[in-house]
Amino acid sequence: MPPPNKQRTSELPPALPAMWRALKRAYQAEPRLLPVSFGLSLLAALPDALLALWMKFLADGLLKHNHNLAMAASVGLAVSAVATWFLKVISDRTQRRFRDRVAVALESHVAGLQASVATVAHHERPEYVDRLSMLRDQVFVLDHMYASLFSTCGWILRLGVTVALLVSIHPALALLVVFALPTVFTSAWRPGVERAVQERAAAANRLARHLFNTATTAPPGKEVRVTRIGERLTRQRREAWERWYRPVAGARWSTAGWQTLAWAIFGAGYVGAVVFVASVLKATPGQVLLVLAAGSRLSAYIGATVGEIGFLRGFWLDGSRRMAWLEDYAASFIERADTPAPERLVEGIRFEHVSFAYPGTERRVLEDVNLELKPGAVVAIVGENGAGKSTLVKLLCRMYEPDQGRILIDGIDLARIRADEWRVRLAGAFQDFFRFEFQARHTVGVGDVARLDDGPAVLAAVTRAGADDVVEHLASGLETQLGATWPQGVEVSFGQWQKLALARGFMRDQPLMIVLDEPTAALDAETEHALFERYAAIARGGRADQDRPSNGRITILVSHRFSTVRMADLIVVLDGARVAEVGTHEELMAKGGQYAELYGIQAAAYR
Repeated sequence: MPPPNKQRTSELPPALPAMWRALKRAYQAEPRLLPVSFGLSLLAALPDALLALWMKFLADGLLKHNHNLAMAASVGLAVSAVATWFLKVISDRTQRRFRDRVAVALESHVAGLQASVATVAHHERPEYVDRLSMLRDQVFVLDHMYASLFSTCGWILRLGVTVALLVSIHPALALLVVFALPTVFTSAWRPGVERAVQERAAAANRLARHLFNTATTAPPGKEVRVTRIGERLTRQRREAWERWYRPVAGARWSTAGWQTLAWAIFGAGYVGAVVFVASVLKATPGQVLLVLAAGSRLSAYIGATVGEIGFLRGFWLDGSRRMAWLEDYAASFIERADTPAPERLVEGIRFEHVSFAYPGTERRVLEDVNLELKPGAVVAIVGENGAGKSTLVKLLCRMYEPDQGRILIDGIDLARIRADEWRVRLAGAFQDFFRFEFQARHTVGVGDVARLDDGPAVLAAVTRAGADDVVEHLASGLETQLGATWPQGVEVSFGQWQKLALARGFMRDQPLMIVLDEPTAALDAETEHALFERYAAIARGGRADQDRPSNGRITILVSHRFSTVRMADLIVVLDGARVAEVGTHEELMAKGGQYAELYGIQAAAYR
């Protein structure tokens, strides 16, 4: 199965298609409020744009002693002023409601996209991390893009009406638009230049934030104080921020110079237009007043349009491009996954010439791995630290995809199986488990979201993991809030968190694969061995259960301790990114190879 299209997933999509996709996303979320908000923003622009016309009529009426024309112009000015205020208030409040509702939809959409990506490789590629970091900052204000877009359209409408009024005096006054073009070009160009510099320096900005969080948050607080590195963190944070800000400030100064020149060109054109109308055309005072009013408003409208275009181009539009990129990146995995996950394992799992290196590195963590795991087997994967044990498991869980070779599930390439369906068939626990600070019931229950509030299922998982003692010591049992920073929350020890994580891994009743990736590494060897013996017995008990036909479940035990996995049906020894030995405990001991040697050394150390 070929990898995702590199061109598609490495570059940001074009700006206008990305904005169109963001608009469709907003319309799907709020199909009524979007057109209403847009319509009101345009309607609110008209009365303001007509003020110059009413001023011309007022001047003509007063100078010609035309009472009716002067009165109509006065009423028109009053109505325009009131309508501008009234429609702006209605438009702003409608847009605020629209933006609030769309903001929730966009934040949920981005969070769902990141969670739905089949692998976690994008979290380890620096260029993707920088891109996602900026998207996380932008998504909370990405709803402003719609207000900015609506506002830009409103300012463009004002500009159109104003230019029409100027042309009604003389067609040559349309040249004012030409003099305004440099301001439009620089406003569209400037934010892109600045944003590109910011993205190139994003790593320094991320480092500055990391150092700030390290110096100011609770988890590293004890070590920061004991090691007395607070002052050093502060200094390094300042240096990192300067590395980010210096190129950004340089770009801002450079682009500001060009924008100043563009406005000088427009200013010269505006002065020339007034002189042309007053001296060359010998226009009436009303016409001169219209040019003065419309011309001054033209500069204000251009300035507002330029500002909105700058925000739209430099921030909101870039945010929509990053969101569109994330949509494409997530979709690239779904497109290739055209096969449902099997209900049971018949042939088992087979690795064929699998090699893998982590993103951004060249060193192979796994090299030409060939391995076959039979249905129903209890498999132990052992090796010293750094041998590739956890990496092999991550490939099985589709957290990553092999650089070379393939993993077959009942003869089907794992890359073709839909990741969400495959993971529903998985269960287990990992060494680097996460501490979900929920009620204890939900901390365990998220292991099978469909049964999150199923009390008996949660209790059964707790019992399987041997975590009954943890629940018994909690003040309110499974209803206890975990995490001392929450109201009525309690703190639990690392070992208790570990047992709850194990229980979470046993929530699913009939997984195709159970993975225990050193979840007990912090415990002593004898305790780990006893737990592995228990899990192996559970696996074999399920295999022999006549009331529930076997689904061919494979149980994988991962450990760096050779002496704790001797009960496994198959032991896989990894060394230097390769499979060194495969066999049962008795077979490997009889062989007298690496397993036998390290088993003897470790067993002697624990005596």
